[in-house]
Amino acid sequence: MISLQDRKWKPFKIIDILGYSKNSNSYHKKDLNFIDGNGLAYVSRKCKDNGLSGIVSNNGNYVINPKNSISFGAENAAYYFQPFEYITGNKMYYYCNNNLSIEVLKFLTICLNHSLNSGYGFGHGLTGTRSNRRQFLLPVNRYEKPDYEFMEKYIKEKESKYKNGYKTYIEKSIVKFKVVELKKEWKEFFISEIFKNIQRGKRLIKEHQKEGNMPYVSSSALNNGVDNFIGNDVGIRKYSNCLSLANSGSVGACFYEPYEFVASDHVTHLKGNYSKYVYLFMSCMLNRLSEKYNFNREINDDRIRREKVFLPVNSNGEPDYKFMEDYMKYLEQKKLLEYLDYIK
Repeated sequence: MISLQDRKWKPFKIIDILGYSKNSNSYHKKDLNFIDGNGLAYVSRKCKDNGLSGIVSNNGNYVINPKNSISFGAENAAYYFQPFEYITGNKMYYYCNNNLSIEVLKFLTICLNHSLNSGYGFGHGLTGTRSNRRQFLLPVNRYEKPDYEFMEKYIKEKESKYKNGYKTYIEKSIVKFKVVELKKEWKEFFISEIFKNIQRGKRLIKEHQKEGNMPYVSSSALNNGVDNFIGNDVGIRKYSNCLSLANSGSVGACFYEPYEFVASDHVTHLKGNYSKYVYLFMSCMLNRLSEKYNFNREINDDRIRREKVFLPVNSNGEPDYKFMEDYMKYLEQKKLLEYLDYIK
């Protein structure tokens, strides 16, 4: 197995490895036609999802950035390898070196991100000029030159390992399933009818959070709402196998939490005697509350008990939990088959 530890590393100027950065033409979201399906990637200054902010129709008269380039944004100060052609938002730059393989470019992207410090942000962005004059560490060969052969082998080995792992997991997870009939009657129910246990978490300010391994769920709309990992065991409220609903901040963001976690006062936990798949279905329906509430109109304890949710019903007019479970299993299996096809 190839190891990073037994290699010699040496600093190189970014400009000497990738050449000069290029300014990307900027396009504002309001001027773009976002679509579901195949189109052109729109990359912005996001710190997640490879900077992807959506897919736009490629019928526009765009100046398109080349695939297999490395993008970065002024404020997010993160480098992303872009395998597809794309356009970008404001204050975006990219490197393009067609003499390097895709695997080497991926390796370089990781090294670029490791070279960054916390000195960039709003007011002091990572511009193209600032990036060009930076240095980053790279493994070298016996001639003290960047060891591109090693970089390529390392990435190929890593990708092969993860692909095989995914393939094994998916093949074990796939079961026979039937297509679910989507034509159902729907009905409104009070949230308090569906969830017998409704309770807000407890405030725990940042300064009082101790380092640990317990997920701390707050009002973030990202990463299942997990905002930190803490070690506090006094003055907190723990929950598990339930839904977390952001009652402020990213109001309406709802996630299924299968593990034990600590909830902040910006989160309300909703619990009933349901399976994972029923919880997942209901979290999708409850996420629609984000259309009704916002930062200035939060979901307080009174409002949540008066709030309703649409659910499919059976012939008796009761929530059809079997349908919810079967439907989510169907979607999961369908997605797993798509992943397996992609990996193969």
